[in-house]
Amino acid sequence: MPGGRLTQQERRQIAQGLADSLPYAEIARRLDRPTSTITREVMRNGGPTAYRADLAHRATQQRTRRPGQAASRGPQTSQQARLNEDGRDVEVVREYEETLTTVLMTSGLPKMMARVLACLYTTDSGSLTASGLAQRLKVSPASVSKAITFLESLELVRRERDERRRERYVVDDDLWYQSMIRSARDNDQFVQTARQGVAVLGPGTPAAVRLENAARFLDFIHESLIRAAEQAREVLYTKPETTSA
Repeated sequence: MPGGRLTQQERRQIAQGLADSLPYAEIARRLDRPTSTITREVMRNGGPTAYRADLAHRATQQRTRRPGQAASRGPQTSQQARLNEDGRDVEVVREYEETLTTVLMTSGLPKMMARVLACLYTTDSGSLTASGLAQRLKVSPASVSKAITFLESLELVRRERDERRRERYVVDDDLWYQSMIRSARDNDQFVQTARQGVAVLGPGTPAAVRLENAARFLDFIHESLIRAAEQAREVLYTKPETTSA
């Protein structure tokens, strides 16, 4: 498997693969590169819909010149510049955020919503203000507000006020539970609608049987999902009670 930086020709092959709607794994296989390399390359340079090979190549060339410039200011300054507020390497965290963003996009989230969620998950506090998100993502507050509204509708983010009365956007363990419950409710709504269709189309007809089978399948999934979510919440997130002496 070749190492080193991507060549301009490889970037053109990536662009062609994206144009052909190939998954990252297939593009990586054709280039004999790790899938993570392709994922980072695409997300760092505009995402799957805006990736341009020549622009990506020039941007990478510009980035490679920065370490030398930083080194001229002295090793201590360079080291400080590489750490974020949580004491982690900025470049390493940023690359991971790009990977997580891609995974969230693959699951169905739009790009900006995925970026906001990934940003929140990679902070120790699990919460940021609108201005904090805008600064970290280098986007407008309006873009952040739109993304938060969308994520709230999916119950993946919640709002709260801090001690300075600032509005903060939060991700925590309970949000995944709430999201799973919402997903189960969506399934239940389809089950009820499908069974209404059975009565309309006539029991025993091919269309009615198809809807009834779908309803039975999703009904089973609904009950299993609720049960699993409740059990996981109780086992993983409930703190054990302490007994007094």
